Formats: sequence, structure tokens, C-alpha cells
Amino acid sequence: MGNSSYAGAAAFRNAAASGLLGVDPDAAQNVLKKIRAGKDSVESLLRSAGALAEAPKLGANPVGNAIAAKFAERADGGGDSYTTALQNLYSQYEQAEQAVVEAMRHYHQIDQAASDALSGQA
Repeated sequence: MGNSSYAGAAAFRNAAASGLLGVDPDAAQNVLKKIRAGKDSVESLLRSAGALAEAPKLGANPVGNAIAAKFAERADGGGDSYTTALQNLYSQYEQAEQAVVEAMRHYHQIDQAASDALSGQA
């Protein structure tokens, strides 16, 4: 899971968790709904991905058997599989969701700190 989109989602989540960014909760609701809808769609695909793991009928010969086994393995989570790609995407959605929720939580803290700093200088 070392790809750049996964790393970007993790960096966004870490920045939000450490309080480096804040997002107005009212403005972020639409983004959060879209993230959750995407996450739900990927979860649905993951639930049905097992149906792809059935080996295709390519004939009773060594090459056909090998290709059929490889197809079933990749569909079911082995190697560079459809399931692995979906799990990676789901994790990215999950990290983005956590980041937005954290950023929404930090918004009021950041806003209050800025207000306190300005009122102290007045």
C-alpha cells in the first residue's frame, strides 16, 4: 500500500489529526457525504468480489488450468487483485473521512485561538 494516493490520504488524515488544519463543519458536510457514498459503494463491491473468484472453464489442459487458477487467485485477493485494489481504495476513503471529521472538530479550536490572539492585541 505504498502508492502515492494512499500516502496522500494518510498525510491528509495525519495533518487533520494533529490539528494542522480545520474545516468549517457546515461547508464540509457535502464533501463528507460524497466520501461516505464512495466508501459505501466500494464496500458493496468488496462484498460481491468473491463471486469473481470462480475459476473460468478454459479446458482440461495444463495451460488452461494454470490460467484459470491464476484468474481465480487474483479475483479473490491474491497478488494484484481486484479485491486488493478495492481494499486499498476503501482505506483511502476511510482515511479521507477521518481527516474531514478531525478537521471539522479542529475548526472551532483554530477559530477560537485566532479570535483570542486578535482580542489580546486590541
